[in-house]
Amino acid sequence: MEKRKPDESIEFLIRGILTLQTPEECLHFFEDLCTVSEIQEMARRLQAARMLNHNHIYADIAAKTGLSTATISRVNRCLKYGSEGYLTVLDRMERKR
Repeated sequence: MEKRKPDESIEFLIRGILTLQTPEECLHFFEDLCTVSEIQEMARRLQAARMLNHNHIYADIAAKTGLSTATISRVNRCLKYGSEGYLTVLDRMERKR
C-alpha cells in the first residue's frame, strides 16, 4: 500500500494514542473514542493478522473470529503489501512474551 502522510487530524489522534501509558488508559480512551462494535472489529482484525502470520487457513480464522473471508483477505493483503503496521505490533507483542 502507498505510504502517505496523515492529515493534521489523524496526526493529532496518533499523537494522542502515543501518550497512553497503560493498557487500562488505552482501553478507557478507546471506549470513549469508539463504539463497542468498532473496538471488537479492530480486535478481531488483529487476531486474524496473528493467525495469518501463524499460517492458519481462512476457514479457521473466520470460524474463530467471525470475520468474513473478504475482511480476512484484506488483513492478509495488509500483512503482505501494507505499511507493516500489523507486523510491527505482532513482532513487538511476541518479543514481550
